[in-house]
Amino acid sequence: MTDAVRMTLEQVHELTIAVLLAQGFSSNHSDAIANTVIAAERDECRNHGLFRIPFYVHALRAGQASGNAEPTMTDLAPGIIKVNAHYGFSPLALDRGHAALAARVKQQGIAALAVNNALNVAALWPEVERLGEEGLVAFAFVASSPYVAPAGGTKPLFGTNPMAFAWPRANRSPLVFDQASSVRARAEIQLRLRDGKTLPDGWALDPEGKPTNDPREALAGAQLPFGGAKGSSIALMVELLAGPLLGELLSGGELVIAIDPVRCVDSGNRAAQLEHGERLFARILEQEGTRLPSDRRYEARIRTLREGITIPKPLYDTLVSFRTGAYEVPNVIYQGDKILRAHQTRPAVVTIDTA
Repeated sequence: MTDAVRMTLEQVHELTIAVLLAQGFSSNHSDAIANTVIAAERDECRNHGLFRIPFYVHALRAGQASGNAEPTMTDLAPGIIKVNAHYGFSPLALDRGHAALAARVKQQGIAALAVNNALNVAALWPEVERLGEEGLVAFAFVASSPYVAPAGGTKPLFGTNPMAFAWPRANRSPLVFDQASSVRARAEIQLRLRDGKTLPDGWALDPEGKPTNDPREALAGAQLPFGGAKGSSIALMVELLAGPLLGELLSGGELVIAIDPVRCVDSGNRAAQLEHGERLFARILEQEGTRLPSDRRYEARIRTLREGITIPKPLYDTLVSFRTGAYEVPNVIYQGDKILRAHQTRPAVVTIDTA
């Protein structure tokens, strides 16, 4: 990478905390956000690492979300826990609900966590991976602002509406995937805009509803669902699960579901369950060119712990300026105030709690 800055993961964490505190985030929010950022950089998920810090800062400065609101937790039913983020950022709300969700699942076999009134611009895999590491099967769904046209349509209606899944494994990290229901995550288009790259065919439409390879036109137009009608149906499902199901408006909150696999077999023979999963994984890997979801991230995790990470110097310079308390719309991230105003002034997951 040319014109780049190399950093250790410890330096990533220190810079993130310093930036967030200087910009007015509480220590609790700073710690929670920093943990998601360092996890993304550690696993080379660049579009959810330091790249996201200006999104958090802008959202706070624009009054889209609170940097110090403390989430509150309530029981809606024996198997449903609600965390109200009070218009704060989602990492802290998810941290607050994790232990209660895991305990409830191990007590009764299955439970769900509903997060309301939170702004979410982070990846989903950290919350399901954490549950997977505790021996649980986990799902997460989040709806976002309308960016994606339904199959056959030309105007944004769905969010990129990602979903994540974790399956625990014996003596190794869980199998995890996290994927948008759009062809590509929105941040991938933003990164291509920042880096001056065009888009492959089939990613997006321009504002007139015509196919485009221009990331600027794509951000102003509509993204496309993966797999046509199939991806559109999945986007619809996520929209319902993370919106109306939680008592939210469309493009609402986040739903996390966890299952204790031991409770799903009469004998309670967990070893047999794991063995069945491992046989499936082995059959996949027998075919040349395959890999399991999350393997790339785990390989990157080993590498970055040893070698550190690199980020574009303009992004580093923006973050250093934020650390002093300064704030300026970062063109290096958004490539223009017009795009920023058109697509970043509405929170990704700010919702109205009607409960």
